[in-house]
Amino acid sequence: MAEGIRDKVAIIGMGCTKFGELWGKSGSDLIVDAAKECFEDAKVEPKDIQALWYGTCMSGMTGLPLSTDLKQQYKAVTHVENACATGSEALRNAAYGVASGAYDMVMAVGMEKLKDTGYGGLPAMGGGFGPPTGTGPNATAPGMFALMATRYFAHYGINPDDGKKLLAHIAVKSHHNGSMNPKAHLRKETNMDQVLNAPIIAWPLGLFDCCGVSDGSACAILVPASQAKNFRPDPIYIKALQIAVGAIGIMDPEYDFTHVESTYQAGLKAYEEAGVKNPREEISMAEVHDCFSITELATYEDMQWSKRGGAKEDIESGFYDLDGGLPVQPDGGLKCFGHPIGATGLRMMYEMYKQLQGKADLPSRQIKDPKLGLTHNLGGFPAACVCSCFIAGL
Repeated sequence: MAEGIRDKVAIIGMGCTKFGELWGKSGSDLIVDAAKECFEDAKVEPKDIQALWYGTCMSGMTGLPLSTDLKQQYKAVTHVENACATGSEALRNAAYGVASGAYDMVMAVGMEKLKDTGYGGLPAMGGGFGPPTGTGPNATAPGMFALMATRYFAHYGINPDDGKKLLAHIAVKSHHNGSMNPKAHLRKETNMDQVLNAPIIAWPLGLFDCCGVSDGSACAILVPASQAKNFRPDPIYIKALQIAVGAIGIMDPEYDFTHVESTYQAGLKAYEEAGVKNPREEISMAEVHDCFSITELATYEDMQWSKRGGAKEDIESGFYDLDGGLPVQPDGGLKCFGHPIGATGLRMMYEMYKQLQGKADLPSRQIKDPKLGLTHNLGGFPAACVCSCFIAGL
């Protein structure tokens, strides 16, 4: 494997807005709000930034908003987009800009303003996407991930009612965590009965199994690792930043629909780059792309925290709860933040950044003595996905 960027780049500042139905804020407002926190956290000024990467899917086609909103006229600003993994892609590109030696201080910004556009959720695909079976134009995100849930239950011999309870545990866990997070969109506890009796979106996925639609922005400032402690005593070092894109499942009649191969492959590469030998034991906490509760369950196994078919036992034991062996979604995840597409990946990283520094906003959310934090940012349907995997530590 190539050398990669392990311990070559550090994050010295991050910012994140509250996520939600932010009718009173424009996209520019969100960018400025996140950047203000980021600059203050890093104790640097806008003039210090040499290049910027802007991640957004539906809120612009160029990097111009960063040039104008952040007073970065005539600097190098690049717009990036990679489906739901766009926020992570902005940071990945920024990190390689530093690791290459081209820049000494850069910024990655993710923003999406979905509510004002009338965007009601991930829509049916058009344009002839997918195989010549005709399923692509009629596919919806809940429908495709519902297929994963029913197939997973059947493949591992799980009674559908018991499977629904597994998914409900994931939702209840995330809502508990998100209820303590002042930046989350949805901040209410829920319980098993509420989740199990909620309206069905695409069976077996009910309302509480699906993430919401939100507005939000998040950003990060990066420098060479060798310079990081000139800015703060507790920078966070990037241990791995890997991406995997695959679509073979679309054309493969033997695709099992119980896992996401892009997640598994991105995890393999990230663990190798970070030097992680036992992911279940070495990863302290994680933010994963829980667009649907079944996605989170599959990710437990794809990231090698649970054995294949073993997520049930770990969910029921509380292994992924906030006080468990490997807390997942300590900030509430997409389930409580929603999914402003360009911002989500950086929002996940913001949570790991704060947790690693011991600065979670409430003591009740702070993970005890974390060593490595992982984020998993997924875009696409189970059989055809882009997956970004990020590992960071002190």
